[in-house]
Amino acid sequence: MKKYYIFVIGILLFVPLLSIAQIESGDTLNAKTPVEKRVKKKKEKNPDGIKTGWNFGILPSVAFDADLGFQYGVLSNIYYYGDGSAHPDYMHSLYFEAAYTTKRYGLFRFSYDSRYLIPKHRFSFDATYIPDAMCDFLGFNGYQAVYNNKWHNSKKYSTEEGYKTRAFYKYRRDLLRIAADIQGPIQGNWKWAAGIGFLGYWTGNVNIDMINKNKKTKNKLPTDVDELYEKYVKWNIINSNEADGGFHPYLRGGMVYDDRNKQANASKGLYFDAFFTYTAGFGKSSEFNNLKFNTVFQHYVPVYKDYITFAYRVGTQLLLSGKSPFYMDNYLNVLYYQRVLYEVVGGGNSVRGLLRNRVLANGFGYATAEFRFKVWKFKIKKQNFYLAFNPFCDMGIVLQPKSLNEKTLLANIAHNDPDFDIDNDLKNYLNFDKKRIYLPHFGAGIGMKIAMNENFILSVDWAVPFNKQDNAGMANIYVKMGYLF
Repeated sequence: MKKYYIFVIGILLFVPLLSIAQIESGDTLNAKTPVEKRVKKKKEKNPDGIKTGWNFGILPSVAFDADLGFQYGVLSNIYYYGDGSAHPDYMHSLYFEAAYTTKRYGLFRFSYDSRYLIPKHRFSFDATYIPDAMCDFLGFNGYQAVYNNKWHNSKKYSTEEGYKTRAFYKYRRDLLRIAADIQGPIQGNWKWAAGIGFLGYWTGNVNIDMINKNKKTKNKLPTDVDELYEKYVKWNIINSNEADGGFHPYLRGGMVYDDRNKQANASKGLYFDAFFTYTAGFGKSSEFNNLKFNTVFQHYVPVYKDYITFAYRVGTQLLLSGKSPFYMDNYLNVLYYQRVLYEVVGGGNSVRGLLRNRVLANGFGYATAEFRFKVWKFKIKKQNFYLAFNPFCDMGIVLQPKSLNEKTLLANIAHNDPDFDIDNDLKNYLNFDKKRIYLPHFGAGIGMKIAMNENFILSVDWAVPFNKQDNAGMANIYVKMGYLF
């Protein structure tokens, strides 16, 4: 399903500037302290400038989707730099975003991050609610799930050619997340990390009646076609205890190494973390208690000053014990939420160019390599801006597939879906060649970044998949905040 983003070039370039309401040291609201006077003298020698006090950035959130409707909203990032001694890093960051569509897709988020609230510790808090009326569902284990573009592409195919419904690879998924994480010093650049949080999922079939509301007859989705999600539930691939979602508190702990020269877009340094997350389940979800292990290695290599950087990362998430419900199989555990949601493998937060949620598996690996070019630095009204481009290549792979027994599946289909033609149609849904499961998924493209004061970064990425099974050769555009890592 193609998305049309209504972002005017002028908004992309100048709204961050025109919408700024900034209070800096030296304004009439703040008298200069001796430290701030020293900062001012340093600024005269530093063409890049040192930010002090408060800094506000705000952008409209506007989009249109044929099924989800018109999106409207706003996002804002507020930074406090204090006396400027921490610049280009901030002392406190507050992020707000509220966006909704006319057909119930939304994003409501508040996050806070600070290295100064608790001395020598980093503390972050996140509260997010994401109602999603048409969330992507492509099946289990990557290439084991066969993707058929014609089944949901009404722009290119007709019912005579095999088109089923635009909702075929969709399901309803609402997510509530509340998380608090803290990092403290061990020695040098080594830190311990701990966190606590809660994930609440509500899942089910797409509400076709709501999607069809106020649509012309020719544009309405059929109500008598099973979506892939419905097939998985009917065939008991998704069991009844996970089909409607669940509630999952979690605890995590581990360690971090971080010697990056700055956080938002490091030009040199290493970042490494390794941690365990124990997730519990209650009621009908009690069978989904599990322990997962995550690790990621990120390296930023300076090529030319801070104008050209080569950045790469390699990471994995593995299920060590217990069972994971399908709706959490691509949820990436992280120690700090730089973006609203991390889902691997597939989509704008992992392997760009692939359909979102292309891979659902118990364990997976992922990697990214990209060059980051700052092509223009400039100032407008005391604000420091830069324009950058980043060609990239992303990869994801299944490491621990979900169990799928062919004999049991055939028996479930015969019993629960007797009208389904197993002999002729099952091959269009599943491929039981186990070697295919472990084939890597690749995507590549180029991004553009517009940054204000190093930390407020508007990102536009364009990417394509290498394999048509991942997106039928279609290109995707992602408009987000910040670099991928």
